[in-house]
Amino acid sequence: MIGAPTPEYDPSAPSHNSATTLPVGSSATVRGYVRELGRRHRVAFAVLLGVNTVAVVASMVGPFLLGDLVQTLADGRRDVHLTRTVSLFLAALAVQACFVRLVRLRGAVLGERMLADLREDFLVRSVALPPGVLERAGTGDLLSRITTDIDRLSEAMREAVPQLAIAVVWALLLLGALAVTAPPLALAVLVALPLLLVGCRWYFRRAPHAYRAEVASYAGVASALAETVDAGRTIEAHGLGERREELSRGRLKNWVDWSRYTLWLRSVLFPVINMTHVLILTSVLMIGGGFALHGWLAVGALTTGAMYAQMLVDPIGMMLRWYDELQTAQASLARLVGVREVALDEGDGALAPDGREMAADRVRFGYLPDTDVLHDVSLNVPPGTRLALVGPSGAGKSTLGRLLAGLYAPRTGEVTLGGAALARMPAERVREHVALVNQEHHVFVGTLRDNLRLARPAAADDELWDALAAVDAQEWARGLDGGLDTEVGSGGATLTPAQAQQLALARLVLADPHTLVLDEATSLLDPRAARHLERSLSRVLDGRTVVAIAHRLHTAHDADVIAVVEEGRISELGSHHQLVEAEGAYAALWRSWHG
Repeated sequence: MIGAPTPEYDPSAPSHNSATTLPVGSSATVRGYVRELGRRHRVAFAVLLGVNTVAVVASMVGPFLLGDLVQTLADGRRDVHLTRTVSLFLAALAVQACFVRLVRLRGAVLGERMLADLREDFLVRSVALPPGVLERAGTGDLLSRITTDIDRLSEAMREAVPQLAIAVVWALLLLGALAVTAPPLALAVLVALPLLLVGCRWYFRRAPHAYRAEVASYAGVASALAETVDAGRTIEAHGLGERREELSRGRLKNWVDWSRYTLWLRSVLFPVINMTHVLILTSVLMIGGGFALHGWLAVGALTTGAMYAQMLVDPIGMMLRWYDELQTAQASLARLVGVREVALDEGDGALAPDGREMAADRVRFGYLPDTDVLHDVSLNVPPGTRLALVGPSGAGKSTLGRLLAGLYAPRTGEVTLGGAALARMPAERVREHVALVNQEHHVFVGTLRDNLRLARPAAADDELWDALAAVDAQEWARGLDGGLDTEVGSGGATLTPAQAQQLALARLVLADPHTLVLDEATSLLDPRAARHLERSLSRVLDGRTVVAIAHRLHTAHDADVIAVVEEGRISELGSHHQLVEAEGAYAALWRSWHG
């Protein structure tokens, strides 16, 4: 886990307080995903390496020709053949230029394809996550992964991965050419190896943890800011501005501390790399010069070898530079593939509901360990029943509704539909039978028709208009300039909160589930409009099982059964008239509602 001490943890590093709630992928998960990407694009990788090999071989022709020319002159020969040498050099230069262009083109295409795969894989996996996982995670962490982490990975996918592969091939070919041309100089290059190994070992023992902590601390900043902006009016109403500012400052300081720490790590590594470059060239010239003076190495071979050694500076620098870039990318990649570590129950054929009766049996549930919100709740909802959950704010009504909708799994006990446990059914199967409509409604960018067809892709236009009519939305929908073809959402026609709510209810009509959980689905409408809409919906909901989390008691009045939830328990159960006559908690709420 990010922030936990490890054997490579540096005590001088800043402390870390992660706000991440979605998991961060383990090293095994990251390696597995990288291998999967490699298999998908193995042909493109092979083409890239082949093209790069041609480009590198062409780049080695110039030093070889120069070394041959120096050796010819050192031997006192006058048959220099400058015309042939220059022609060969120009031809090699043209081949190199052509294939370097191909290398960059193939590398960029490969990087873009891998980045597209990563985006698509993350989106598909995120959509498949259990709704309860996403609700507990909040928007900040998920938003930072799909934006900041993708941005951090963009350069790595477009540049680092292809360039690192290119640099490795380049270095191996140069070392091979050096070993063939001047074997002693290949050994001279190894003089700089200890310094490079010590510097890199020091850096890479600290860098992975530091980069992960930096990325996670930035996610904490994004989460705090997103939540503050989203709940700005509530924060202002309750005078929580200073507390939120203090939280944001603390997370921002943590992020800045980690950013400074990773900058300090790089400020140590890069001078080591520069010293390595100087040491390579110096050792090659000094050792090669000594060999040449004693006649153990030809002057031409020394010239060619020295140029090959100088050319090694570029691929070594590329490898270290892009490997360092990959440390940041690896941290972001671990956060993106971390969603793969969320268990997805694929379900079992034996878990198919046998009937439509919904039941909760001695259910206990809490959002925090050892802190339950619901305590031993038992409830039976026969098919076609209209159940209203009422009670004071914070009593657990919405939590119970989400359990009945299959969003959460109970800590103990079981919630079943037709005898099948909802918690062990895949989310898609649950949604086929049970739908939840709450107070949060989203208008997707696209046409009004596209927004409606999210619930039923094959729906005809007549069915879409019928669904809008069922929720009293037909009038304003026909008033739009393009009707169903009107672009809505960001950049298009703006829908009011009440219209967005009606759009969500129209999707519900199209989805046609047999059991509905309504968490104050008409809260954004004024009471008169809400009452009118509920009467319209009653015709649509006829014959379905409806669980209504009622904050307005007129909703409960029309229900078949009312469950009064108090302090996480069902204290009363019965019809409206029965509970009023019982003179209990519901009767008190009813009298308070009517003044």
